[in-house]
Amino acid sequence: MQTRNPQRAAHACAVVLALAFLGARPAAGQEPIELKLGISDPVNTVLAWYMAHDAGCYAAQGLKVDIVNMHGGSRGAAELQAGRLDVMHVGLSSVIRVNRAGGDIRTIGSLSNVIRFTFFGAPGVKTAADLKGGIVGVSSFGSESDSTVTLAVQRLALARDDVTVKEYGGGMRRLEALKSGEIKATAINEPIASLARSQGVNVLVDLVPEQIPWVFSSIVVRRGDIAGRRDVLMRFLKGTIEGNYLALTDETRAKDVLAKELKIADPKILDIAYSDFKAQSPINIEISRQGAENILAQFPGGSQKPEDYLDSSLIDALRTEGYFAAMAQKYKR
Repeated sequence: MQTRNPQRAAHACAVVLALAFLGARPAAGQEPIELKLGISDPVNTVLAWYMAHDAGCYAAQGLKVDIVNMHGGSRGAAELQAGRLDVMHVGLSSVIRVNRAGGDIRTIGSLSNVIRFTFFGAPGVKTAADLKGGIVGVSSFGSESDSTVTLAVQRLALARDDVTVKEYGGGMRRLEALKSGEIKATAINEPIASLARSQGVNVLVDLVPEQIPWVFSSIVVRRGDIAGRRDVLMRFLKGTIEGNYLALTDETRAKDVLAKELKIADPKILDIAYSDFKAQSPINIEISRQGAENILAQFPGGSQKPEDYLDSSLIDALRTEGYFAAMAQKYKR
């Protein structure tokens, strides 16, 4: 694994001096702004954040970030709404659930715009008949692992009411519960999905090849902060986007960071986790409108307006300012 090199990190995330629109940096001696970032689980869709932190991209924007595992998407979204997080990495399903319960949060960017779950079965569970009446484990209610249960059981000609959905926390916890037979099925994404396959766990439904548009792993903030902390959030998005470009263009370094942060020791699993990230990560973290509409279709009975759950104004501003073009030129994309 590579040793961190401060000079290399500074070079990787240095500002193109001729592009004044990239934003002013803090004055000398000014303390960095601290941001607490929540993740639902350590997975490969967090790589842009990990890379931006590791390479100094956030530091270059005058930010000091702390990435915390919340062990569930909707749980983290609730903590964001309560003010105990500044930003949450979570799918749009959790945003919908929080807002319909009286919250006011918004997705401002996306780190994955397709479903990345594989639906695994416990020992002896290989058919719809084996699954019917059983427990399906999800990270937390309202999360993407919860909302995609409906799609997965439909592929088996079952209805959601044919199974019992229960919260079981992060991917590793669900995998262990699955192997022990405590639950009959669960949805898992990379790199734990590859670990499950390597251990011979049975695949019931693989939603990944279908490439279903979905705001699967998004960047979520409190709506009031979009105006109230606009400069801070713009800096944060710039650091994230540059981390994403770096992750997509420097495979060796990206794999080093993935291995460290996700504790991946198997080179084969690391290759799969990185390839999955590279194939499906939106380079400029733009939000899929179709993905938002597909998720909303799973939540009848409330507002179906995407604008009640997402806000693309900051991303739109970065595009207009030329930030995307600058990153594409810098990283030859």
